[in-house]
Amino acid sequence: MSQEPLLSVILSTYNAEAWLEKVLWGFEYQEFKDFELIVADDGSGPATKALLDKLKQEVSYPIVHVWQEDEGFQKSKILNKAVLAASADYLVMTDGDCIPRKDFLSVHAKHKEPGYFLSGGYFMLPMNISKAITKKDIQSGSCFEVSWLKARGLKSSFKNNKLSARGFWATALNVLTPTKASWNGHNASGFKADIVKVNGFDQRMQYGGQDRELGERLIHSEIKSKQLRYSAIVVHLDHKRGYKNQASIDKNRAIRNQVKAKKLKFTPFGIKQKV
Repeated sequence: MSQEPLLSVILSTYNAEAWLEKVLWGFEYQEFKDFELIVADDGSGPATKALLDKLKQEVSYPIVHVWQEDEGFQKSKILNKAVLAASADYLVMTDGDCIPRKDFLSVHAKHKEPGYFLSGGYFMLPMNISKAITKKDIQSGSCFEVSWLKARGLKSSFKNNKLSARGFWATALNVLTPTKASWNGHNASGFKADIVKVNGFDQRMQYGGQDRELGERLIHSEIKSKQLRYSAIVVHLDHKRGYKNQASIDKNRAIRNQVKAKKLKFTPFGIKQKV
């Protein structure tokens, strides 16, 4: 590996060691190797640190643990700290419940381009399959195969194309999908300088669209977006969302509406704040 990695992967987590371990093994089996992994930890207990200390001895890539005290859902704040801790000039962001397919980082590395951010996709799994996935299934890639998932109860759906599409078909679906190429917290990437320029994530925002709001400010700053929904793939493990509440969603929607209406490029509530 070069002195500074080509990619810094920022991965958010909170007290979810079973899922986090599966995700970290997913990064061990990436085709692309020149990266560091920064765990943006929004106040997890000692079990998460113990897991990371163990895996640091077992995986081939460097793990950086960025932690803050538990003060409720403060994902935007810890992500901003992780952005500053990143040593690469290009950042890939995902979550601690999303196992990356082996080509995940190579797709992001291939398509990164000045003046753009990349918007990847995810495939949601039910709880029974989420629990059933083993380290061996991640290493072999079985858990990304539609036939393997169907044998464990997955139903037929057009969404299954996210896993089966390759080459021209994946490219065509990226173009044809009506879904906007937004900044998705589970799977997006961009240049660190662009993210710092717009002052990162708005720390007023809790659950509900805080990732999209960052993307909207990037677009207002003339950073375009590329759709990789069918090319850059993670499988999303099921879990409860105890932090989800309507008040937070409504507050975030109001902030986003203002950002859109005024075409704001910068938040004063981000990485750097007025004292």
